[in-house]
Amino acid sequence: MTDTATVRPPIHEDGLPGAEATLDPKPEWQPRFPGSGRLRGKVAIVTGADSGIGRAVAVLFAREGAKVAIAYLCEDRDAQKTRELCEAEGAQALTFAGDLGDPDVGKALVDLVIGEFGQLDIVINNAGEQHPDKDIRDITVEQLQRTFQTNIFSMFYVVQAARPHLKEGAAIINCTSITMYQGEKELLDYSSTKGAITAFTRSLSENLIGEGIRVNAVAPGPIWTPLNPSGGASPEKLETFGENTPMGRPGQPNEVASCFLFLACEDSSYMSGQVLHPNGGTIVGS
Repeated sequence: MTDTATVRPPIHEDGLPGAEATLDPKPEWQPRFPGSGRLRGKVAIVTGADSGIGRAVAVLFAREGAKVAIAYLCEDRDAQKTRELCEAEGAQALTFAGDLGDPDVGKALVDLVIGEFGQLDIVINNAGEQHPDKDIRDITVEQLQRTFQTNIFSMFYVVQAARPHLKEGAAIINCTSITMYQGEKELLDYSSTKGAITAFTRSLSENLIGEGIRVNAVAPGPIWTPLNPSGGASPEKLETFGENTPMGRPGQPNEVASCFLFLACEDSSYMSGQVLHPNGGTIVGS
């Protein structure tokens, strides 16, 4: 067992978290429609916002009028690009680098946002990592702890830090996964965290709904982001990535971001404790 509260990220173990700047083909993050001011006057934290789904969400929120805090681990180049894209939409944006699996880092993120923007209305818990293993015996203690730290402990830490600043009308949206519903034989630890995230979402909704704070989740299927080609999937799986969906292809980040927008704005004012499923047509239990 490790003797520290936080297992440091295995940045040199593989290519994770992965750089969008070097990915070919590039994921599609671009918002598809003009903004309509649905998040005007709001401040949002988006974790894992340097690339992939997080970038698509950050830019879409910026287009809809929100000020955006772009939280990420270590991909500075991608994070700066996301900030530039948000600012090009006319939004104020800031970047924050740090390991959110450390509770002190989650507090520092929220403190920075409050210091810069004076309020916090939306928390998008999107940061995650995965490491494929064909045999459960290959999952090391460090990897197991690290995956849970990043994927679920970080959500607790960020929400704990954010809670004093979230008022009636605030929204929390967590990123779970289709693997929570179907399982994934090569992603035992990752899939387990996604089950925890879904339970966390439903329980936190019950905890906060009386305060007028809604908590929901999004469960993407196979989405083309840096996570998988940078070490999050085996080479064999990458060869046919997304082809087993009814639509026969992987999804794009901008096909998922709109789910986060819907759950963040007043369009979903009568929804809490729910999960949306942008997964290419796969039928799963809700």
